[in-house]
Amino acid sequence: MSRPLPPPEDVPDVPVFARHDHARCAEGALAAAEAMAAAAGLRLTPVRRRTLEILLESHRAMGAYEVLERLAAEGFGRQPPVAYRALDFLVEQGFAHRIRRLNAFAACTRPGTDHQPVFLICRGCNAVAEAPGAEARAAVEAAATAVGFRVERASLEAAGLCPACAGAAAASSDAVR
Repeated sequence: MSRPLPPPEDVPDVPVFARHDHARCAEGALAAAEAMAAAAGLRLTPVRRRTLEILLESHRAMGAYEVLERLAAEGFGRQPPVAYRALDFLVEQGFAHRIRRLNAFAACTRPGTDHQPVFLICRGCNAVAEAPGAEARAAVEAAATAVGFRVERASLEAAGLCPACAGAAAASSDAVR
């Protein structure tokens, strides 16, 4: 991956689970990805761009076949490599993340920034948020160092309920009482 660029000022820094102007959020992330690709001399081909746009439509994880269905419906081809190649490119360039727990992908909300997020995955609605993970990563590194292990790659994911789903669950349990 190329050196991260400073994030464009128009990419809002808001928690995914908070109410926000999602159109602005998605537009800012797409603009950042386009600028990074251009600066690195990479091609954001039509299928790569459309794949990123699909991921940016909501803050949730999507499986490769779900992305492929959308691409196929828009004339980009029906073979799995179409989606997998685009998704691999987006992950490799830092425009998307692979969410291993779900075997799915989510758009990066802060492309161009050097970050190691913790992924917060709502088991109710599949929303995925990136939370700052530097402290968690440091704890993993310290635990590894203590036993002589060298971490090469780490992905921290936590499953639970987003505020909306937690509120709905609480309301449902209150109604049962």
